[in-house]
Amino acid sequence: MIEAQGLTKRYGSATVVHDVSFTCEPGTITGFLGPNGAGKSTTLRMIAGLTPPTAGSATVAGRPFAQLPNPSRVVGTLLDASAMHVGRTGTATLQLAATMAGVPSSRVPEVLRSVGLDEVAAKRRVGNYSLGMRQRLGIAQALLPDPQALILDEPANGLDPEGIAWMRRLLRGFADRGGTVLLSSHLLAEVEATVDRLVVIGHGRIVAQGSLDELLGSSGLIVRATDGRALERALDEAGLRYVLREDGALGVDDGATAEQVARIARNAGVLIVELRPDDRAGLEDLFFSLTGHGHDAETGIDVSEVA
Repeated sequence: MIEAQGLTKRYGSATVVHDVSFTCEPGTITGFLGPNGAGKSTTLRMIAGLTPPTAGSATVAGRPFAQLPNPSRVVGTLLDASAMHVGRTGTATLQLAATMAGVPSSRVPEVLRSVGLDEVAAKRRVGNYSLGMRQRLGIAQALLPDPQALILDEPANGLDPEGIAWMRRLLRGFADRGGTVLLSSHLLAEVEATVDRLVVIGHGRIVAQGSLDELLGSSGLIVRATDGRALERALDEAGLRYVLREDGALGVDDGATAEQVARIARNAGVLIVELRPDDRAGLEDLFFSLTGHGHDAETGIDVSEVA
């Protein structure tokens, strides 16, 4: 379990993280979202013991990171893939990490294979790695001691679509085996496809948190029939509210279930050709509405963080 309680960080008169609290349970993947400068990386660094909080506390498996007897055996971290020694090979990087963690060096080839780095890549110096390869090596280093939890800051940076799909499967498998995952990402679609829970931060404060279903619950149903006017009359008689959409379908937003709408149409002799949840308000809409940040057509979501 990863737990943050009232985490606050001030630099002089500037408060970059204010009273942040959340819990990540075993067996789950938690997505930590926020725009550039919102305090994501600072929060992760406080949990990982790299930045001392001004107030509040954070624990992993019930203890502050600095008090864990062998932290890497409890929580694997990837906070900056560019921080690796560029003169070492991939194999040498993991062998050193294995020595420091007290892990048999025989595990190194196994972990390299698990992240898709073959023998040729493992013998290359890290300075010659692409960003995606560094991310894979960083994830390998985090997984090397077989930890209980993972804390990953933008782990999908530099990965191609195949690599992102691989990472999703890896993290899902880790959580399904009882592991705890906390990750930040600017790839909203990927977050939506990967995580179980969301914690959204804006201007250093938590603005929303909960399960994916809770935060992205359907806002109603979309229904279309061969005879739209007849469907409207049937819904009117049933007392269900609806709106006529620009595409000719009806948006039913009255807590009605798909089965209820289907029965109403059937009893009225109306043929339905489309009936589905109205999922227009996805993660991107939620993100912008909660953080107050608009979408930049050229740059998209911010990909780095200075705070």
